[in-house]
Amino acid sequence: QVQLVESGGGLVQPGGSLRLSCAASGSIFEVATMSWYRQSPGKERELVAYATTGGTIEYKTAVRGRFTISRDNAMKTVYLQMNELKPEDTAVYYCNARSAFETLWGQGIQVTVSS
Repeated sequence: QVQLVESGGGLVQPGGSLRLSCAASGSIFEVATMSWYRQSPGKERELVAYATTGGTIEYKTAVRGRFTISRDNAMKTVYLQMNELKPEDTAVYYCNARSAFETLWGQGIQVTVSS
């Protein structure tokens, strides 16, 4: 069974950094656009960043310049480096893999930015 497993979340003070990881099993990683979404309480899930197999990368405006998405194809892992974190970045972050044939979601991981 293909899975996405996230790690790296936690509690951090404003201005701090975290790196999220999402490891994929199976063969989807090679053909999928990999994305990070987040969802705060009472809000809809929103796209944070994505990276295509062809190297295209895009970010939500609110995180551009602070967050960096990258993919390690050999390790079948996508990362989200988050710097200069703000309280409004607090959310459950989800990894997503989307190919022509299927879409997968990770279980979600909590990121809390608070002093």
